[in-house]
Amino acid sequence: MLRYGSPVSPWSGPLLAAAGLLVAAGAPKVRRPESAVRALRSVGLPVPALVVRMGGAAELAVGAAAVVTGARWTAALVAASYLAFTAFVALALRNGGVVASCGCFGRADTPPTLMHIAVNLLLAAGAAGAVAAPPGGLPSVLSAAPWGGGPLLGYAAGCAVLAYYALAVLPTLSAEPSARPAARAPSRRSA
Repeated sequence: MLRYGSPVSPWSGPLLAAAGLLVAAGAPKVRRPESAVRALRSVGLPVPALVVRMGGAAELAVGAAAVVTGARWTAALVAASYLAFTAFVALALRNGGVVASCGCFGRADTPPTLMHIAVNLLLAAGAAGAVAAPPGGLPSVLSAAPWGGGPLLGYAAGCAVLAYYALAVLPTLSAEPSARPAARAPSRRSA
């Protein structure tokens, strides 16, 4: 158990970011698994929606367990999850990019890219670091961290948001102009 003033694992922030993003990616798969089902089927993995929902629930559970406990085994499962995502994206890219969506966040307009591989590997590395030096659960980490853990939470949230944008937004911006969703023209009101 950490005490105030005791060192906080340097892997606390990376694990919180990776685990939080895992929760954010699992929730849409539980609610609407269709995008992930299509993505898996397009690479030759005929998986029913129920299995995708169960996988999304597992993502939620693993991510939440890593945040709450910060234990070595939860960090290992978070790292393994991101390595599995990396393998899927590599398979999708190897198959000629036929996948219109990786299904990461339940969005149908997020194509898999090399950026997915890089971000997934970075998130896996952050979680793997936490396997070597487990940070402990969020309550104990926050009580030991300076300023009540505010900077740590800000760092973790910032990393998670940047990773989300790299995975879900950046690929749509760099897509061919004809593949982007049509922008709406601003409405003009007559006076």
